[in-house]
Amino acid sequence: MTYKKIYFVGFMGSGKSTVGKLLADALGMGFIDLDDEVVKRQQRSINAIFREEGEDVFRRYESELLKEFSVKEGLVFSTGGGIIGSERNWQIMNSCGVVVFLACSWPTVLARLEGSSERPLVNQNDLESLKALYESRQELYRRADVQIDVDELTPEEVVLEIKQKLAQG
Repeated sequence: MTYKKIYFVGFMGSGKSTVGKLLADALGMGFIDLDDEVVKRQQRSINAIFREEGEDVFRRYESELLKEFSVKEGLVFSTGGGIIGSERNWQIMNSCGVVVFLACSWPTVLARLEGSSERPLVNQNDLESLKALYESRQELYRRADVQIDVDELTPEEVVLEIKQKLAQG
């Protein structure tokens, strides 16, 4: 089972980074968290980028890194929850890898994000606005090649399910 690239998409709190690291280890691939890469390159937190330049600029940074890394092989990516809003990003991911959607119900998202201060969209939005954002992205996430419902699974179980689905083609 060899893949050039695997891209995780899903709403914040769905487990993209946790599962991505585990899957990369299980498959002997490298792991890249695009959010972490943006922070490294910009030398400031995502909260600071959102505050100083806005979400659109953050998304541009993220898209630039996605394109840059698209030429490399053997990588698993954790993407930002909003990366799916750009058709260009979909073209990059679909052209050179498999896209995996970690589907997470709204109650699970709430439980996982409770007390989170490092996510600017949580800090900047009330619960109703955050839920509207969650709902507006669901159809886009479903464009992924593989969908895994993660609510009742441990990260290790999610990895096993992904491996099974990828093996089936």
